[in-house]
This record gives sequence, C-alpha cells and structure tokens, in this order.
Amino acid sequence: MPHSEARPDTGVASAGAATADAETAQRQPRIIPRDGHPVSRKNIDPNAVKVLYRLNKAGFQAHLVGGGVRDLLLGRRPKDFDIATDATPEQVRSLFRNCRLIGRRFRLAHVVFGREVIEVATFRADQPEPSEEEGGDEGDDPDRVVHDDGRILRDNVFGAIDADAFRRDFTVNALYYDISRFAVLDFTDAMADIEARRLRLIGDPEARYREDPVRMLRAARFAAKLDFDVDPATADPIFELGPLLRDIPASRLFDEVLKLFQSGHARRSLDLLVRFDLLQYLFPAADTALKAPDDGFKALVYRVLENTDRRIAEDKPVTPAFIFAVMLWPDVLDRFAALLEEGEPPVMAMQQAGGQAADAQQAWTSLPKRFSGPMREMFVLQTKLERYRGKRAQRLLDHPRLRAAWDFLCLRRDAGEDLAETCDWWQAAMEAHVAGEPVSAGRDGGEERRSGSGRRRRRRGGRKRRGGGDAGSSA
Repeated sequence: MPHSEARPDTGVASAGAATADAETAQRQPRIIPRDGHPVSRKNIDPNAVKVLYRLNKAGFQAHLVGGGVRDLLLGRRPKDFDIATDATPEQVRSLFRNCRLIGRRFRLAHVVFGREVIEVATFRADQPEPSEEEGGDEGDDPDRVVHDDGRILRDNVFGAIDADAFRRDFTVNALYYDISRFAVLDFTDAMADIEARRLRLIGDPEARYREDPVRMLRAARFAAKLDFDVDPATADPIFELGPLLRDIPASRLFDEVLKLFQSGHARRSLDLLVRFDLLQYLFPAADTALKAPDDGFKALVYRVLENTDRRIAEDKPVTPAFIFAVMLWPDVLDRFAALLEEGEPPVMAMQQAGGQAADAQQAWTSLPKRFSGPMREMFVLQTKLERYRGKRAQRLLDHPRLRAAWDFLCLRRDAGEDLAETCDWWQAAMEAHVAGEPVSAGRDGGEERRSGSGRRRRRRGGRKRRGGGDAGSSA
C-alpha cells in the first residue's frame, strides 16, 4: 500500500476532532459548589445519606438525582430520594444485605429500610437507535430492545454520568447532588429552567415522546405539580402524538392517573390534560362531557378534584374509587337513562350501568377490583339515597359505603343538582344513627323521582350546605 503523506501541522484541529471536542464540552456539567445552592445533607433522608456514603466509600460515584434534587432546590420536601451510581445492580446488592433487584425493562436496586425503599439506579448509556424489526433484535443485544416506532422496551445498557443525564426526560429531573463534594452537577442547563419556572424536555421532543409516550402525561403532571410553564418546543408535539398513548398498557396508565390526581394538584392536572387534549386517552367519556356546552359535569369534576386536593393537603385518606367515579359518571348516566327507557327498575338500571361503564373503562385505564367494587356500590347507592324511606333508609345507615356515597351525592348537589333536601336528610339521619337516636321517616322517591340520577338539574334554591361532602372519602 502506498505510504500516506504526512499532513502538515497547521495548528488547527481537524473537523472531526473539533466536533468531538465540542460534544465533550457540551457534556461537561456546570458545577454549583456548596455555597451556591440550598441542598443540604440535613434535608436528605438519613437512609439515603447512608446509601450514598457506603457507595462512595466503596469507590463508586454516588449522587442524589432527579426529583429529590429538584425539590430541594425549590424549597420543597421531596417525596422520594433516588440515587444514581456507576455501580451495577449486582455490585449494589453486594454492598447491602437489605437490597433486592427488581425490573426487567429497567433493572434497579432497592435498598430496604423497614417500610422505606431507597431506589438506586445505575447510570444508563446513550440513547439507542431503533431496531429494523419490530420488538428489536434481542439476540444481538438482550439488554437493549427498541420497538421500530421508537419505544424503548428494555434498556439495561450502563454508561457514564453524562450519558445518564441526557437520557433523563426533563432538564429539571437531570440534576445530580454529588455527596463527595456537596456540589450540584447540571449537564442540561436545568438551573436556568428552574429559575425561569420552565419545564423542558431533554433532546428532540418528538423522538423522546416516541421513546415513551407516557412522557406526555408526565409533562402535564410536572407542570401541574411545580406550577411551571411548559416550554413551547416541549408542548407542541403533544397534540399530534397523543394517540401513541393507546399503545401503553392500561395498568401503567392507571399508575399515571394516581400520580396526576392523587398528589395534591388534581385540579391543575386536569386543566393541563384538557389543554393538551390528553384526557381522551385516559377517560374518554369525561373528555366528551367536558367538551359539551353543558357546564354541569365540569362543575362536578372540579368540585371533586378540589376536595381531593384539600384532603391530601390535610393528610386525609383518598381513594381512586372516587376519582374514577366522577370520571365515569357521564357514561354511567347515559347507560342508566337507556336502561330506564328499556323498562329496567332504577336500582337495577344503575347497577347495570355502573358495571358496564366500569368494564368499558378497563380498555383505557385499568381499575383494580379493590377499587372498582366500592365505586360500583357508590353508583347504586346514588339511586337508593334519592329514594329514602323508613326501613329501607334504616338498613342503608349500616352500609359500609354510605358515607362515600353521601359525599358524592353532596358534591353533585354542589355542582347544581336539586339534591339539597336529600343531602340534608341523610346528614341528619347519620348523625342520629351515630347518637343512637331514632331516625325520622324519609320520603319515597316514587315515580316522580325515579330517574333523578339521570337528570342534570340546576338547583334553584334549597338549604345552604351544612358540612358537605368530602371528595376522596375512604370508600
């Protein structure tokens, strides 16, 4: 082969070298020293600090990462303290006897302290390229499988901290607190986004949403939780890519519903889901009702979500059964009215309508039986509570779902339905029952009230609310 001519040293780097140097420079973090940020070990969970120090002492990098760092920077108390490290899951397990490895899609280490779990994740490598065949070629790389539409089906390819940072979803979730020098590492200009109260995806938004469509729901959730604005480049693709959520398992969407509506920011979460037109992929009947000219359902769902947020703020229990009950209510009413037209008795019609609506919902967001059962009972009790009289009312006073059903009834009243007298009577009856006093006879709903649950009537007066319902009552 001919000998290559030596290239003269011009003092200028080649284009390839310049590109490599630029990419390396882009991946260098901004290091915020201890005196430049408010993150302190005293505000980090003591068990998380133990894990950080043991990993560090064993020679591994150990960083608090994600929401824990973000919330501490914002002056909030983090719910979780997750850790990122260059130790593999097996190496983490070798350091902690109280560790178990979980996950197939994303392998993680859980270090268990009683009822508390500290999640430890190994740094992930750069983003994978989609495979040519659907489902990926597991024979070539069993640790990384990517669908041909861009969805990551499995990814256990480990890498360095800079690659891990750029693999994360939003910039504000890609901050690292380095326990060895008490510094915050910022690879993605996240500090500027926190200052601007801006939610921004890392990388190309369309590609990131295709990797995992649930990120569209997470955009709404984090914007609601943090009261941030969604960056336009992050928001714009959602309107076109929303249908990708139909490919997500209903069980996973159930988990997202809990995070959206049972984390203390349910009302704002709903507003953002409606703004991005994503509610239709979670609760299609509720989405249709909210888009209708009648504001009756909107008033009801807002009332329920506001009460749920209040209960969470007061550290009171909430249940998914209540959220699902209000979201399915328009579908239940439609089915109930149709069954009444077919001649079904009201209680039987409501029982069938609630069951049918709950079954249909499973195709969108699943609801475990431990929640769907109480929800169906709440639906049936709506009709029974509206038709109260004598012994039938007495028997209902011992029903385990009575309080939750009454809460829902009163929220319907607050949203405009003519149920003030009914709610007041049941409140007095429950108080008398608890005190061991006789309960006054109620009235029979009769034919004139038999379809009351199906009417979306405006209240024209009635008594002022006393006490009222508590959305999210432990059904």
